[in-house]
Amino acid sequence: MCGIAGIVCGAFDHIPDRALLECMGQSLAHRGPDQAGIYTGVGIGIVHRRLSIIDLTHGRQPMVGGEGRWVLSYNGEIYNFRELMQELSELGYSFEGHSDTEVLLQAWRAWGRACIDRFIGMFAFALWDNETRELHLVRDRLGIKPLYYGFTREGDFIFGSELKALLVHPGLARDLDPLAIEEYLALGYVPDPRSILKQVNTLPAGHTLCFRPGEMQPVAQRYWDVDLSKQHDGDEQSLMESLRERLADAVRLRLIADVPLGAFLSGGVDSSAVVALMSETMPSAVQTCAIGFDDPAYDESPYSRQVAKHFSTDHDELIVHAAGHEMFDRLAEVYDAPFADSSALPTYAVCELARRRVKVALSGDGGDEIFGGYRRYRLHLSESRVRELLPLGLRKRLFGTLGRWYPKADWAPQALRAKTTLQALARDTVEAYFHTVSATPHTVRQRLYSTRFRSELQGYSALELFREHARHATTDDPLRIAQYLDLKTWLPGDILTKVDRASMAHALEVRVPLLDHRVVEWGMSLPTARKIHRGESKYLLKRALERDLPSEIIYRRKQGFSVPLKQWFRGPLTEPFEKVLQNSALADSGLFDMDEIRCVWREHHTGMSDHGTVLWSLLMLNSSLEHLVRYPAYTASHDTLARPLV
Repeated sequence: MCGIAGIVCGAFDHIPDRALLECMGQSLAHRGPDQAGIYTGVGIGIVHRRLSIIDLTHGRQPMVGGEGRWVLSYNGEIYNFRELMQELSELGYSFEGHSDTEVLLQAWRAWGRACIDRFIGMFAFALWDNETRELHLVRDRLGIKPLYYGFTREGDFIFGSELKALLVHPGLARDLDPLAIEEYLALGYVPDPRSILKQVNTLPAGHTLCFRPGEMQPVAQRYWDVDLSKQHDGDEQSLMESLRERLADAVRLRLIADVPLGAFLSGGVDSSAVVALMSETMPSAVQTCAIGFDDPAYDESPYSRQVAKHFSTDHDELIVHAAGHEMFDRLAEVYDAPFADSSALPTYAVCELARRRVKVALSGDGGDEIFGGYRRYRLHLSESRVRELLPLGLRKRLFGTLGRWYPKADWAPQALRAKTTLQALARDTVEAYFHTVSATPHTVRQRLYSTRFRSELQGYSALELFREHARHATTDDPLRIAQYLDLKTWLPGDILTKVDRASMAHALEVRVPLLDHRVVEWGMSLPTARKIHRGESKYLLKRALERDLPSEIIYRRKQGFSVPLKQWFRGPLTEPFEKVLQNSALADSGLFDMDEIRCVWREHHTGMSDHGTVLWSLLMLNSSLEHLVRYPAYTASHDTLARPLV
């Protein structure tokens, strides 16, 4: 895994400042501590930081090929590179080593952009064509690897694996994007294609971008999407066997490495399945690691220990406690943009733990999204059945009224907390699902925003993003629509961002076999009844794994990788948040009505309501704003270099 960055000059005859490029590369040193490389030419500068995983001797980047025509800087892994190398060799292309970087470069020479369709893997890369003077940016199908791009005040086009590489450029304005703030508060992350800054975009998953110097608005082009119009079924036994074969092949491909390799093990179905399939293939014990909590209600470590014992893995674990204030600053440095998924804390910790013994780790991420594992999917299906019985107009009048008047009883037993369900029944499928996944509800966001900021938004709601994605969902099945929305927003914006930044902060490569695009396409085409059957989530996946895993692991209640925010904000996080209320970047931003934030804080702290997620979102936003202000840009007169993350 690696870090990439670069500059295409607005002035055609300029050569980028090499010291500036070094500075951009230094900001990504944590992603690639093994090697550094720079390429400069007329109008172009590309920098690379390498984490050596395959072919440790060769594969240095930026890699130049085609007699100097092509320059490649690549972050990722192409798992079927050996098969592609054989095919390219038969076509007459030669190789100096056995790295997938060289295969990528030769594949582009042979097949052009169409080569992407042949790749099985995770990747984000920049390819400069010295002949046509075009820069090609490419991101993998699911968005496992990140890629940012934007323009400076002087018209330079800049790109990088993380936002911090762009922040290094002194010409980048750091103006906040108000629409991104709204989307962040709604979802807990900034979804593609925005970033927290107006001048910077994220290349969406499954897209390419071709930039030609002089262009002001390059347009990203989609090259892959899940076709929801396809649906297949069959007898259960055949489907189970097919699924297990696909998973086994995806895991096998991801065991190729020239460095120590292991796995994350939470004790849930997905990570346990990956470890089971690794144990079948690997000649020695699988290295596994897990995180637990000092609060038993959130601690899954007994289950991970049970699975580790079942497969005789070499297991390591760590117990996580409430973090101190310094950890918030650390998360802001790791994620750059605000990121409110509280499981970033244990994810960061498990990556640190894994890196002590391995350089590559496999994870079970993606299983819930592809095979229907979230509790919210079951609820969405149940609500959809009710919505189908009554027309929208009647539902709005009936359930909308009940939802407005029903109290938000956070203190009450689960069965009496009906407000969210009533509100969902009054909405259409897309709005209802958006309401379900919102970290901060619309009414709370409007309550917290300042009058000035509401004016800047001009009525924009993050719901519009969901509606835009839903227009591409070629199905009316409510579960598949919800899964598709997650594939476009939650998966790349939250889950994969969380794992990429936490792992790369420790120079650890994480591979996600359940997000092999062939598994995704096959899994998404399954009928809803094969995913959720008689209230059982991930039905087919669980049935397929019954021969591998103990029943009590497969069919135990899903717990999740969350942290006890409600309790933490009534305990160890009290002091950090009270500092935010007194004097902070959040208070100075003008985005919020601080009196309303104090009111929400009192409601939570006194036990009147559970605002733990909202308060965490605000705390993370404050840390991110402070990070964006203080992160140093390059200055030639003082030869200032960006601070490395590690």
